[in-house]
Amino acid sequence: MGKTGRYLVTAALPYANGPIHIGHLAGVYIPADIYVRYLRLKGEDVLFVCGSDEHGVPITIKARQEGVSPQDIVDKYHKMISQSFSDFAISFDIYSRTTTTVHKKTAADFFSTLHKKDVFLEKTTEQYYDNEAKQFLADRYITGTCPHCHNERAYGDQCEKCGTSLNPTDLIHPVSAISGSKPVLKETCHWYLPLDQYQPFLESWMKNNESTWKSNVIGQCKSWFKQGLQPRAVSRDLDWGVAVPLDNAAGKVLYVWFDAPIGYISATKELAEKRGFNWELYWKNENTRLVHFIGKDNIVFHCIVFPVMLKAHGSYVLPFNVPANEFLNLEGDKISTSRNWAVWLHEYLVDFPGKQDVLRYVLCANAPESKDNDFTWKDFQDRNNNELVAILGNFINRAMVLTQKNCRLHVPEPEHLSEYDLSTLAGIPLLKEQIERGVETFHFRDALRAAMDIARLGNKYLADTEPWKTAATDIKRTETILFVALQISAYLAVYLEPFLPFTAAAIRKMLNLNISGWPDAGTFLLKTGHVLGEPSLLFSKIEDDAVELQRKKLVRTTADRVITANPQKSNISYDDFSKMDIRTGTILEAERIPKTQKLLKLKIDAGIDIRTVVSGIAEYYTPESVVGKRVILLTNLEPRKIKGIESKGMILMAENPDGHLYIVEPQDGTANGAQVK
Repeated sequence: MGKTGRYLVTAALPYANGPIHIGHLAGVYIPADIYVRYLRLKGEDVLFVCGSDEHGVPITIKARQEGVSPQDIVDKYHKMISQSFSDFAISFDIYSRTTTTVHKKTAADFFSTLHKKDVFLEKTTEQYYDNEAKQFLADRYITGTCPHCHNERAYGDQCEKCGTSLNPTDLIHPVSAISGSKPVLKETCHWYLPLDQYQPFLESWMKNNESTWKSNVIGQCKSWFKQGLQPRAVSRDLDWGVAVPLDNAAGKVLYVWFDAPIGYISATKELAEKRGFNWELYWKNENTRLVHFIGKDNIVFHCIVFPVMLKAHGSYVLPFNVPANEFLNLEGDKISTSRNWAVWLHEYLVDFPGKQDVLRYVLCANAPESKDNDFTWKDFQDRNNNELVAILGNFINRAMVLTQKNCRLHVPEPEHLSEYDLSTLAGIPLLKEQIERGVETFHFRDALRAAMDIARLGNKYLADTEPWKTAATDIKRTETILFVALQISAYLAVYLEPFLPFTAAAIRKMLNLNISGWPDAGTFLLKTGHVLGEPSLLFSKIEDDAVELQRKKLVRTTADRVITANPQKSNISYDDFSKMDIRTGTILEAERIPKTQKLLKLKIDAGIDIRTVVSGIAEYYTPESVVGKRVILLTNLEPRKIKGIESKGMILMAENPDGHLYIVEPQDGTANGAQVK
């Protein structure tokens, strides 16, 4: 990679209503940090910007739940998030936030420019309004009965029981979550970004990127194009956010999806003011490469919405690349903040102090670059013990200790580099090229593997040459071997820096090496006679009891969450229970219901008859997997029509706090129709 001008690298703004976990680190922030550190070592002009996303309804809901102000919530989590990033050496040039004055002005000015250019559509619609609270209600502030599965706790945007997407007006018996009163429909005016008008531009632009962008990114964008883009509101009725800068917009703020990406621009402005440079060089000059690091849930905003905003404004560069990652799972299950199924960065450092690079290494080695991947504590332990300790740490320690013993910590003078010495050193430039190719094409797992292969090369070299044996018979040969080993160590000190910054710094300290660039692999970095520092261990083994404690912590916190999230309901009489006719049955047939995400049509042998039941379990079970399953069925539930299908009964499910459903199965030996009493 020759110098290309300048780079502006952004990492997705974390939402300031909770701390950072390993899924965030693996999906966005470690890849971005590797890329930026590499660019800096190559001498590129690069800025790395990020900040906390501090507006939106979830923050107001959390504030209301905790009885504090939204500002209190974002202040708390902004501090926690920024500390986690600092602890793990995520090397932002600036970590800002969207509640700053400069951001509010930048976002308002951006809206005003598009408004003056008549980009927006202005539409009046009816939305729910709480007369008691004197405010319009966001979708999540409205609850009611789902019209499909009759769940009485459905939200205005989705029923989390059957998974159907909803509009607030779809709910039966809607209720305001703020006051508990029945909301009324009231007209309100909002501004919309006409994405549909920009679809031809986006499709053409995306086609030009197809050869260099990730296939998962291109595929998701094409899926949106196939559905047909629709206008998207850029404002909403809320009292927390950036005020819409119009005279007729009292009580309206910019929608958080419009507000947040402008945070990249405002953070750059803030940094420019501190350092004294022209921020527009990084946003409005064709020589700038704008690179967004995000997770797959943000693809639509960074590859469709934000580019339309930039294009409509007219003076901004468009993204050069958006290397979105998939999701990281934990111990075979989706990371869930609601049930505490996560590894939080601030808690990790309490249990594993000083082991930031171990986690950075494991998360990069398992990065979900093209598909969802899994983090397990067993793999964490194995990679630490078998790779970091046994390969990298072992090589550096042997090279240093042998030099201390035989050369008094001075770089020896090689007498004669043998053919094997030279062929070993010749492997370094090839691995360096693999690192460069991996980083520059956003294949960081491959790049890390190549960097570790330098340590593997060094270990093999020492095992083959056995300097601990030659020291007794041929000290000159020993010194030559150690000279080569120390040069390999010096290359590792530099080429590992983007991935393992703490480790690279420790190696440089041991080697007493002062180097800031990305050196040519054909140049010796340590001169004869150079005085080295003292040897020290880079890594230590992680024992079984340490990882077992982490597994138990996950199980314990999840169990605690089940109890607190699903408290016992109030008592009922025996007569109430006796009215329910609950029987065992077997699923005979199953099929998906068209135009729904989570509904299956089931034919069940209930012993007393064969009946049709509609069940919202398609997210957790395929039709093929449930055929033949034994179930427990409430048979005398009043029949209801769901998607035009009469459902006669309900199969009993166990529901975790995160909404995951499991079929409750009777024991073997019970006949269909056996009553549950």
